[in-house]
Amino acid sequence: MIPIRNKKKTLELTVDEMRNFAFAYVEKYAPSKQQLKTYLLKKYLKTSIPTVKKQDVTNLIDIVLSDLEKSKFINDKFYSESKAKSMIQRGNSINKIRNYLFGKGINNEFIKETIDKINNENSDQDFFSAIKLCKKKRIGPARIDDNRPLFYKKDISLLARNGYDFETSKKVMDLKKDDYLKIINLL
Repeated sequence: MIPIRNKKKTLELTVDEMRNFAFAYVEKYAPSKQQLKTYLLKKYLKTSIPTVKKQDVTNLIDIVLSDLEKSKFINDKFYSESKAKSMIQRGNSINKIRNYLFGKGINNEFIKETIDKINNENSDQDFFSAIKLCKKKRIGPARIDDNRPLFYKKDISLLARNGYDFETSKKVMDLKKDDYLKIINLL
């Protein structure tokens, strides 16, 4: 019979274990710093090691996160730029991108830089993103001309729920079918 070892976890073992969990999570999901911190905190609160205090665990998590930042495994600036780029390709508004990044715990400075970069590349990004959304959802100018007046309110509200302001939504909804098709061919 194999003897059971009653081995207490020391802080060094905890740090190594935490670093391994962090590497596995970063490899799988490419998270922001705040997401990784939340994950590690939940992981260690579940195990609830009686000899280690919660304050010590948060300090250890901060140490592991700073090591990962120094070795460039996690980078919030890169995270915000890559997420914003992928969200623009899917047709999301700048407001929705800003709120998403804020929800992921990205620093306001990085969010502002990312939004400014988007606006510098294309001054009317929301308009083109709204057109992509219309194509994807088959609303507004993508509808058959007979149905457009019937679904006008519904389409405007869908654009509003996706973070587009009224002026942009109205501009997209008032597009003629020919103009819409020309813009879609350019995108």
